[in-house]
Amino acid sequence: MKLSKAFIPTLKEVPNDAVIPSHILMLRSGMVRSLSAGIYSFLPLGYKVVKKVTEIIRQEMDAIGGQEFHLPALNPREIWEETGRVEAFGDTMFHVKNRDYVLAPTHEEIMTYHAKGVVKSYKDMPQIWYQIQTKFRNEPRPKSGIIRGRQFLMKDAYSFDTSWENLDTSYKLHDKAYRRIFDRCGLKYFIVGASSGAMGGSRSEEFMVKSDAGEDTVAYCEHCGYAANVEVAKSVVDGAPRTDKSEEIKEISTPNVKSIDELCQFLGIKETQCAKSRIYICEDEPVLVLMLGNDEVNETKLATVLPGNLRPGHPDELKQITGADAGSIGPVGFKGRIIADLRLKDANNLYSGANKNDYHIGGIDMQRDVPTVEYFDLRTVQEGEGCTRCNSKLEVFKAIELGHIFKLGTKYSEAMGANYLDESGKAHPIIMGSYGIGVERVIACYIEQHYDERGIVWDKTLAPFQVHLLGLNMKKQEVIDASEKIYNDLTALGYEVLFDDRTDAQAGFKFNDADLLGLPVQIIVGDKNLKENKVEVKLRKTGERSTVELNELYNRVKELLS
Repeated sequence: MKLSKAFIPTLKEVPNDAVIPSHILMLRSGMVRSLSAGIYSFLPLGYKVVKKVTEIIRQEMDAIGGQEFHLPALNPREIWEETGRVEAFGDTMFHVKNRDYVLAPTHEEIMTYHAKGVVKSYKDMPQIWYQIQTKFRNEPRPKSGIIRGRQFLMKDAYSFDTSWENLDTSYKLHDKAYRRIFDRCGLKYFIVGASSGAMGGSRSEEFMVKSDAGEDTVAYCEHCGYAANVEVAKSVVDGAPRTDKSEEIKEISTPNVKSIDELCQFLGIKETQCAKSRIYICEDEPVLVLMLGNDEVNETKLATVLPGNLRPGHPDELKQITGADAGSIGPVGFKGRIIADLRLKDANNLYSGANKNDYHIGGIDMQRDVPTVEYFDLRTVQEGEGCTRCNSKLEVFKAIELGHIFKLGTKYSEAMGANYLDESGKAHPIIMGSYGIGVERVIACYIEQHYDERGIVWDKTLAPFQVHLLGLNMKKQEVIDASEKIYNDLTALGYEVLFDDRTDAQAGFKFNDADLLGLPVQIIVGDKNLKENKVEVKLRKTGERSTVELNELYNRVKELLS
C-alpha cells in the first residue's frame, strides 16, 4: 500500500476525550474514529488488525472442532423473555422502537433456540458453535475508547453436551484455545476466578490484562499465582477477637456520630471493636448485614447469599425499618433476618448502632445478643491481606477483561425447552457452556502493553503491515526507482509493505509517522546511502539501526521478521 493513496489520517495532538494510551494511539495513528459516545468506526489501518485477530481466533476455534455461525444482531424480544434476561439486562439492552425486537448484547438465547430445533439425541453431541459478531450494550458511561463501547465485536462460542463430565472436556478445550489465542496475539495475561453475573452458571474464569484502564479489580498473589476478581476473591485476615469476659449491654449517647471512624474517635476504641450495619431489601423483605469495622460489603458475594431481587435500603426507608437513620442502626432488637461477615463470628464486646438516632450500644456479644445471626464471607478483599493458598500478601489492582468462559449448565436449555433423548429414550436438558472474547479489547490491550513515547510498537503477528518503507526524497529519480523496486520485490515475496511515497512530506515528518504507526521493520531509502548501494534498516521495537547492502536487504528483512 502506498501512503499517498492510503487513508491513514494521523494526528499530531492528543484528542481531548482520550485518556488511556490505547485510545490516544488508536486515534492518533488513524486506526479508529469516534462516531458517537461508545461508537467507533474502524478505518482501514485498524480494520486490518481486526482481521488478523479474528483469523487467529478462527484458526484456534476450528482446531477444537468449532463450527462458525453468523447470527442476526436483531432478535425477537420474546426469545429473550423466555430466560428472563430482558429484565436482567435492564437498561443495558437496546430495544427497537416497536419493542418487539432487541439488539443482542450476547447470543445464548439464539444459539439455544437453534439447538432446540436440531439437537434431539445424545448422538448429536458434543457440539461447539461459535461466531464473530457485533454486540450492542447501552453502557451508561462508555469510556476508554474501544475497551468499553456500546457497539463492539465479540467472538462468542457455545458448547452443547450430554453430561457435566463432557462439559468439563469442552470447557478445558476452550481454556487451552484461549491460551493459544492470547499467546499468539503477544499478550501478557492471567486467569482469575470470576462471578458469572447475568450469564449464570456454576463456574467461570476471566482472562485478564493488568491495566489502570481496567474496570475490573483483581486480587493477585505473585508468589503462587492465585488470582480472582474481587467480586469473588477471598483472603486470610484476622477476625474480631473474643475475650474471656463479655461485658453487659450498655446504651451510649453519641451525638452526631455516624461513621465507624467517628465512633472510634469519640469512644477511644479500635475499628475491630465495631460492627457496621447495612440494610438491604431482598424480595421486599429487609435484611440487616453486619460488617467488621470499615470492611465493605461485596454485593456480588451478598447476591449469592440473598438470591432474587436485591437492593440497598433507601435512606427514607431506614427509619421505618429500624427506628433510626444510617449511622445509628444495629443488630440488637432488630426484627428480621441478620447476616454477618465471617470476621464477626462469635465476637464479643462490640459496638454498633442502637436503632435510635445519636445512640450506640456497647458490650454486644454475637452469641448472646444476636443468636439468630448467620455468617458468610461477605467482604471485599483489600491490598496486603493474606493469600488463601500460601499466605503471601495479595496485590489488588485494576485489570481489563479479555475473555470469559462459563459453565452455563442447564439454565438456558431448561428455560427454553432444549432437551435431548438419552440411550434409553429419556429426555434431559442440554448441558451448555459459553465462551467469549472481546476482539477489539485484544487490540486495545496489545497496545496498552506495547507502546513507547513515540507510538505503537507492533510485532509481526498483529501489525497491519510488516514493513514501513520510507523514501526520503521522492523528487529524486534514484530514490524513486530504488524505493519502487524494493516495494515491488518485497510485495512479491509476500510481505505486507506500507510505502511512504509522499513527495510533500519532510524526512522528520515521515520518521515521526513511522514511529507512531509502529510497524516492526522500517527501511529508509535516501540518496546519500544509495550512492554506496545501501539503505538503512531500523527495528522499531529496539530502535536498532544498521546500513545494509541492497543485495542483502531481503535476507535482512527475512531475518528480522523470522
